[in-house]
Amino acid sequence: MRVPVTRKNVKFLPDSSRVVARYFMNGEQRTKELLSLIFAMSESQVHESLEQTLREFASRHRNITKLFEKHCANIRNIIEEMDVDFNVISKKRKMLIGSYLTMEYAIESAAFFNPSIIQDFDQSYLEEGEMRVILSFRATGEGHISSIVFRRAIIDKNNDMQLMTVGDSIDMAEISHKKLYDKGRFVEKMREMRISAKYSKTIMEDLPAKFEYYALKNAVKNVLNENAISLGKRKALEEITWLVDSYYDIEFHPDSDISERVVFPISESESRGIEDARFVRFTEDDGTIKIYATYTAYNGHVIMPKLLSTNDFYTFRIMPLHGNGSIGKNLALFPKKINGKYAMLSRVDGVNNYLMFSERNTLWNNPILLQKPKYPWEFTQIGNCGSPLWTEKGWLVITHGVGPMRRYCIGASLLDLEDPSIEIGRLEEPLLMPLEEEREGYVPNVVYSCGSIIHNGSLILPYAVSDYSSTYAVVEMKALFKALLS
Repeated sequence: MRVPVTRKNVKFLPDSSRVVARYFMNGEQRTKELLSLIFAMSESQVHESLEQTLREFASRHRNITKLFEKHCANIRNIIEEMDVDFNVISKKRKMLIGSYLTMEYAIESAAFFNPSIIQDFDQSYLEEGEMRVILSFRATGEGHISSIVFRRAIIDKNNDMQLMTVGDSIDMAEISHKKLYDKGRFVEKMREMRISAKYSKTIMEDLPAKFEYYALKNAVKNVLNENAISLGKRKALEEITWLVDSYYDIEFHPDSDISERVVFPISESESRGIEDARFVRFTEDDGTIKIYATYTAYNGHVIMPKLLSTNDFYTFRIMPLHGNGSIGKNLALFPKKINGKYAMLSRVDGVNNYLMFSERNTLWNNPILLQKPKYPWEFTQIGNCGSPLWTEKGWLVITHGVGPMRRYCIGASLLDLEDPSIEIGRLEEPLLMPLEEEREGYVPNVVYSCGSIIHNGSLILPYAVSDYSSTYAVVEMKALFKALLS
């Protein structure tokens, strides 16, 4: 007999009005032709054209003139190649140039799905039975490019969700690369990526044990500028640049609401999307709380698992994951250490659930087989639907299973608290399967989640509907435990 599930009447839908202003450069030659036309304009013509542009777009973006200036500065070398002194160009002309190098991108226009949920840091001014939460979503726009967006809500004593007002503007983060890189770990990651050592050795051996971002970038650039360089060597050096750009920090403006912050693809490794972030509220050994999220970076050809961390949802650190267990998708971090080690779920072979332990949260080796498909609705593959949840009876793992016609259903398992390699219980029937009205979408016949929480004795389970929209369901924990332990 299936566990009773209450679906709530809350829908998170795609919204084409949610746009970001992105840098866009249409090739060097066409840009020079465009610049020639702008340089031929009088200052009064520049003023008039800029005013028209701002009248149309200033209300849609926060401080768009600053963005125009930044985008103009991106092509300073092209401008100076045209024998134009960048420093003498008027501020308004620079802004006008920048406006031609900017385009709007609707980040949520195609899909708003694969949600996760965690408890907010701030739990003040709430009534009994209420909890303030932060939800993350995979937002997808034109070209199926995905990013991470957030919403804040309060869940009341009846487990009804009250959404906070969504901000008007979207804030693109400022990026900064890590100050120092560990050469040993970097070489290890290159080996995992199968970057040929014969091409990388000459560059790496001249770098110190802790090297700076621009030291490596400049070393690679100097070799790439050589005339006689083989195609294989060029590809390897470009992959090294791709890897070093995968480590970075981002920071949002302090006056932005969390609903206005978007973690948009920045590095080449994620140029085609940031997919399926699984957020977890992690308790450190000293009792402090830190937020982590595992996600999949995709560049159109290969994927790279990454780890995101933040203490405040304003600043984020992004790092690739290393090791023979950090391959494929579906990595989910446990919310605290187990027997002194970090623990992670994964699906390294694309079919089965695995368990890993590590001294470092970015290095994952030696995956242990945890679960194989057992029931018909999960015969194709089994994976997690977010980080495990601690309960007195064991680690509750919400799973997904793929069955006939590639239908995705959501299930649940219970693992031993001290030794999560031991499965205590597992639902024979799905906890959640697509209803008739949930079968249509970007990818039909799919219900999927990237994280849930427990509140008021109930499982709060946000889930995606056929890779198009999102909603949430509530499951009474007593009924769930009864089914898992029967």
